[in-house]
Amino acid sequence: MRPAVRLEHLVKRFGGEAGRRVARSGSRQTTEGEVVAVDGIDLEIADGEFFSMLGPSGSGKTTTLRLIAGFELPTEGRVWLHGEDVTRKPPFERDVNTVFQDYALFPHMSVGDNVGYGLTVRKVPKADRERRVGEALDMVRLSGYQGRKPSQLSGGQRQRVALARALVNRPRVLLLDEPLGALDLKLREEMQIELKAIQQEVGITFVYVTHDQEEALTMSDRLAVFSRGRIEQLGTPADLYERPATAFVAGFVGTSNLLRGDVAKALVGSEGIYTVRPEKIRLADRGAAVADDEVGADGTIRTVVYLGPDTRYIVALDAGSDLVVTQQNLNTSSMEVLAAQGQSVRLVWKRQHVLRVEE
Repeated sequence: MRPAVRLEHLVKRFGGEAGRRVARSGSRQTTEGEVVAVDGIDLEIADGEFFSMLGPSGSGKTTTLRLIAGFELPTEGRVWLHGEDVTRKPPFERDVNTVFQDYALFPHMSVGDNVGYGLTVRKVPKADRERRVGEALDMVRLSGYQGRKPSQLSGGQRQRVALARALVNRPRVLLLDEPLGALDLKLREEMQIELKAIQQEVGITFVYVTHDQEEALTMSDRLAVFSRGRIEQLGTPADLYERPATAFVAGFVGTSNLLRGDVAKALVGSEGIYTVRPEKIRLADRGAAVADDEVGADGTIRTVVYLGPDTRYIVALDAGSDLVVTQQNLNTSSMEVLAAQGQSVRLVWKRQHVLRVEE
């Protein structure tokens, strides 16, 4: 089966004011003063996949999305949609729609008119238009809201209207550029579940841009971690979390402890860069016995952060460096965990949970 999206050695360089603006976000610069926002990306996204592009500001993820949409033209490389080369085609000739963070709803129009705007422009007959608008609002759980204005809706409802407006055109690929960024945490978490459910219901390809690793891990079938215009690692959420290939991926996808230099040699037995996740480490009494398949490290709890369901301990190791340990608060109160600050402890983890990564 042909992939929904295929990118071939995609490169985008900016010069002038655009380049200076992109440079401020952390992208790599060439010796000629141009900024390389996207640096030779090859990528295939399967039909019907929920695919996320994850990375910090300036990593190239949004520019890549804009290249797929046609809002930017590549300096080098090609963009294919369902087997068709669309590299030089304008956005309106590509079978994609885009949902943005700012919703871009028309404030003077009703919800129904906002959702049906694209159909009106394309002169779709009124009866067909009203039916399709109703179906799109049903998909996003807003049936009966056709007559309301955007100002009468919550942030989450406005985001759903923007999503319905994109879905009503029945694109084969839906591009989403940080669409939940303006929502509060609780609503954002609810919308993550909703978006995934909607994508599974409609069955079209979602390409989702975010800097929030929790969003990417929650919703994605696969994701790509971007850094400095390149893809650092590509895989399923479990692949990237459990088996990060580089120090950057280990640190960006979730929280991770990195062991380097003398600390790595003392604890692991060899030099290099190693990672171990905080939840894989347990606290024990200082000097406690360690099994053959475990690593033990003595230290002192320097900081305790009570998070409700979990507690985060920052432990200063005798060998040097700090490690973060996360434990669930199954049978402990906030006062009990906070009292641990300053205690001498031994950290213990399975050797299998220590992974070597590249710089």
